[in-house]
Amino acid sequence: MPGPVSQGADLDTLSRVVERVRGNITRVIEGKPDVISAAITVLLAEGHLLIEDVPGVGKTMLAKSLARSIDSSVRRIQFTPDLLPSDVTGVSVYNQESREFEFRPGGVFANIVVGDEINRASPKTQSALLECMEERQVTVDNTTYTLEPPFMVIATQNPIEMEGTYALPEAQRDRFMVRLSVGYPVEAAEIAMLDSHTMSSPLDDLEPVTDAVEIRKLIEIVTQVHVSQAVQRYTVALAAATRRTSELALGASPRASLHLVRAAKASAAIQGRDYVLPDDVLGLAPGVLTHRLIPSVEAAMGGRTTASILESLMSSVPVPEGTRA
Repeated sequence: MPGPVSQGADLDTLSRVVERVRGNITRVIEGKPDVISAAITVLLAEGHLLIEDVPGVGKTMLAKSLARSIDSSVRRIQFTPDLLPSDVTGVSVYNQESREFEFRPGGVFANIVVGDEINRASPKTQSALLECMEERQVTVDNTTYTLEPPFMVIATQNPIEMEGTYALPEAQRDRFMVRLSVGYPVEAAEIAMLDSHTMSSPLDDLEPVTDAVEIRKLIEIVTQVHVSQAVQRYTVALAAATRRTSELALGASPRASLHLVRAAKASAAIQGRDYVLPDDVLGLAPGVLTHRLIPSVEAAMGGRTTASILESLMSSVPVPEGTRA
């Protein structure tokens, strides 16, 4: 009895904190509950978020409102063509008084790192994020520095404008747990935005509703969520289907399977469950898998997108009927 009761109490605590964070972000981002829930899910799953959409729909506002809702260290990096890798990771500077080199931490030394317009930086600078995103550490001059949890990179990019941009390589896209699009707001939400954003920015008045210590506790709760063998096999079957089809030149990696299960555990916990359902995996699969896939030349010439190919594959993989068993 003590185990389930404690788990239930933990899930209640998680639900209350998530609602506070969601309510805080809603003050800034109007009419996008699914997008907000996805961002919180990635945070609790210890993943990284890539927000890709056209200009002016609130990509950076979403990232900054999530960051400001948590009382933790936050750094914003504006990615530009002249940004150097040392600006991201840090650099050793010679101190003439002590006659020693001192390490000056870069922008990634924070709990939440907001990378704005990440595809405007050169590939060399983009690669500076590879180690910290996967291993949560930074190595400079043969010295490794650990990044304190929680650690989350929220990057934005504009898929429309190609001038002066550098497409993210597959290795870096694969490190983002979820890619999402904010999309245009519905008419009522846009009218409400005009009413609330013209006099002052709601982002300026946003106060933290939780802190890094509490987020670490919630992440620990999420790790205890049960994933049955049937759900694990279903997740692997989805990933394997993307590798076998001739419509995709690049399928989902094992890291994608791992990210999908982690996100499903966070989603289940947010919904008050201590176990993952196949529906959790199915609902998160498009956001977790689509940006990792590359269509074949034949599929692209036939007008097939990665989203449509994945949808077909998801419908072809049998969904297990078991839940916790």
